[in-house]
Amino acid sequence: MFTPKYPTPDTAPPPAPASGANTPVASAPAPAPVPQAPARPTVQLTPGTVVALVGGGTAVVLVVGAVLVSLLLAVAITGVSVALVAVVLRLLLKDLHNR
Repeated sequence: MFTPKYPTPDTAPPPAPASGANTPVASAPAPAPVPQAPARPTVQLTPGTVVALVGGGTAVVLVVGAVLVSLLLAVAITGVSVALVAVVLRLLLKDLHNR
């Protein structure tokens, strides 16, 4: 993805000498090959991997949601039970003072 793209080297054969020419044509030396950067694997999303990612994301959301709801329910139950204990203690203390 971020690897540089080099143009392909020119591999055309040298031009043929013109007919009737007696002097040989000196060809230029071939350029040194450009080292290619090692190819990194690219991530390809197939329909199967998309379904797996969506399914995994849905599972994570459901699990986190269940944990949060259970924590909220535990806090609510604890609050109700503490309030109930406070009412009972208040009634018991009031009864003790009246005797």
